[in-house]
Amino acid sequence: MSKENHTPEQDYYIENGLYVFTEHYHKKRGYCCKNGCRHCPYGFKKKKK
Repeated sequence: MSKENHTPEQDYYIENGLYVFTEHYHKKRGYCCKNGCRHCPYGFKKKKK
């Protein structure tokens, strides 16, 4: 399933062969992993080197 076809309740979609976790998944998990995820609902931004 691509980014364009995912629903708000899905945990992830596949983009260019990679799993992209949705905001729904992160909220369901309940904490920030601090990996700079694209859909992070906790506001964490990875620092650029």
